[in-house]
Amino acid sequence: MVQPYAKPWLSVADQLQQLIDRGMLVTDEPKAEACLKRIGYYRLSGYWFAFRERSGPCSVWHPSVIGKPKQVRTARIPLEAFKPGARFEDAVDLYVFDKRLRLLTMDALERIEVALRVDISHTLGQSDPFAYLKPELFHASFATELDQRSGLTRHHEWLTKHAGLVSRSKEEFMRHNKEKYGLPVPIWVACEVWDFGTLSTLYGGMKEADQDHIAQGYGLSNGRTFATWLRSLNYVRNVCAHHSRLWNRNIVDQPKLPPVAEVPALAGFHGDAHRLARPFLLLCMIQHLMLRINPSSTWGSRLKALLLNQFPPLDHLGLNLLGLGVDPGWEARPW
Repeated sequence: MVQPYAKPWLSVADQLQQLIDRGMLVTDEPKAEACLKRIGYYRLSGYWFAFRERSGPCSVWHPSVIGKPKQVRTARIPLEAFKPGARFEDAVDLYVFDKRLRLLTMDALERIEVALRVDISHTLGQSDPFAYLKPELFHASFATELDQRSGLTRHHEWLTKHAGLVSRSKEEFMRHNKEKYGLPVPIWVACEVWDFGTLSTLYGGMKEADQDHIAQGYGLSNGRTFATWLRSLNYVRNVCAHHSRLWNRNIVDQPKLPPVAEVPALAGFHGDAHRLARPFLLLCMIQHLMLRINPSSTWGSRLKALLLNQFPPLDHLGLNLLGLGVDPGWEARPW
């Protein structure tokens, strides 16, 4: 049952005092107050959440799924008190590391997004310059099956989003095409205003032969597997774009893994539920794609240097790169 929000507004000084009262060590109070003013208590709380003490094992209700009964699971509930040795600067250091990780991830996702625009527009454009408008060029589940809630096909919903992106675009190339040729614009023009989610959704609706053709360029034989990769990468892109915590996030939309022989770098993730739900799997997927796009890419070596040299020392709190989901021997692989 929803309950009234009862937490009071606190001044920055009171916020810091609350942390101290709960056991957090603060060695430089003016600097800590400056961080709270610049970054915010709530955002930083996502990083010191892992510093909090936990209760003993207890039974809790697991959120129910529609049509299924509630389930009880055993968990350790986070307490307000911090673990011994938890420092305010540890949370800030973890925040700074996470920011660098997000920026590096976005750098790679930009390259992947641009390459994907070319692949999708070139493949579909071969059939028709306005292929994105043609239901017959897509899979039936995308183009003809109606969503029981909206009464629309997924293709129709996609076209609504596409139309909004074209309408809002202020790009000179879009203005030029509209004025000279009118609407619709050809797919190789339209794709330049699509975001990662729009690309991912359209790829997921393509016919299997077209999906496979594109996926093979990225070293995957199965286009449906590649579609799950793109959905997961869109998820992590949204996390990064909204400046949310990435380093130990639980990945909700998990990708399918190809056969080990196809992508050996992902061998350590097969059958490991923890690592399958952590960001390092997606980072390894990104590295695989980056090497396909540009074999001389240094992105992987930059990622390795970031993880090895800039993850803060948090052993005193029981935190390390396992929270990211690294697999055994990851640092020894070619990057």
